[in-house]
Amino acid sequence: MMLAALMLTAACTQQDGKSTKATGDKVEQEQPRTECIVPITPVKNQRASALCWIYAMLATIESEHLAMGDSVNLSADFVARALIEEEAERTYLSGGKLPIRLDGMAQDLINLIQRHGLTHYDSFHSEANYSVVKRKAEMLARRHAGKCKGMNDMKRELCQLLDDEIHPELRYVFMLGTEYTPLEFAHSVCMDDEYVALTSFTHHPFGYPFVLEVPDNYGRHEFLNLPVDSLMGHIEDALRRGHPVCWEGDTSETSFSFAQGIAKLEDDSVRVTQESRQQMFERLQTTDDHCMEIIGLARTKRGKRYFICKNSWGTDNAFGGLMYLSENYVRAKTVAVWMSQNAYYGE
Repeated sequence: MMLAALMLTAACTQQDGKSTKATGDKVEQEQPRTECIVPITPVKNQRASALCWIYAMLATIESEHLAMGDSVNLSADFVARALIEEEAERTYLSGGKLPIRLDGMAQDLINLIQRHGLTHYDSFHSEANYSVVKRKAEMLARRHAGKCKGMNDMKRELCQLLDDEIHPELRYVFMLGTEYTPLEFAHSVCMDDEYVALTSFTHHPFGYPFVLEVPDNYGRHEFLNLPVDSLMGHIEDALRRGHPVCWEGDTSETSFSFAQGIAKLEDDSVRVTQESRQQMFERLQTTDDHCMEIIGLARTKRGKRYFICKNSWGTDNAFGGLMYLSENYVRAKTVAVWMSQNAYYGE
């Protein structure tokens, strides 16, 4: 909590420097006052990768544990390496026809760590260019697929590539004097049924789960469908009870400004309804672009509410890497959210 407060204070009170100059007077006029906020680890930078879903869900898991008094700062690079290993096998077994995919949804992060494990940020950190690593791994898998001699040789060569480009394999995790395997450690911080996936669309009945039809839902994950008012209520209740929320939604709007740290609709005075939200989705005006962790609530002097998000694009913006999404923006542009069972059931 102290770390989050310090980050907010530093970002909001800075009067000189690049961030303030980039945002101008508009941020000062819109600067919201924090109502509640959950503890967070330092803001990360996914760089030019498609791995926002890994960063956002790990950040959500971290905050959930920090709120309970556990100190965890988790490695996105460990998960990224496991993802590329899986994807290279898929490319090989397709005869080289299927490309390696680095995009996904928050549920894919949970599934990956259940299979491959997890470790700390400090023990497995990389500045790898994942576009380059992806291309090299894809070429390697296709070359070996052309030989049709089995995957063992490919796996050995791929392991060396990932050792060199990302980080050598890690066999053990140490925490508070205890030794874990990566899989044991992953299960200690997140079980496969610990989080609830929620959405809100009228082309499926409310109160039932359905497979959300967005491009990144390769795993055909199901989401419980709720009316948008109910969805917003669960998000707010979770935050006020000290739980984070993982948010997936549209950031393609011109009114989404990372430099200013503010996102709102062009006409933010008109309340978004269930019907208008559905129209935007069906007209492909709301797309599944990005994933962030919602960490708090804020309000301007005029009473305008914002949801505070921890982004993964580094710290070089008006709020030290945080984003303030207007309530109307969240109502309109949320594709899906994840929250812990405890958060959903009000514990």
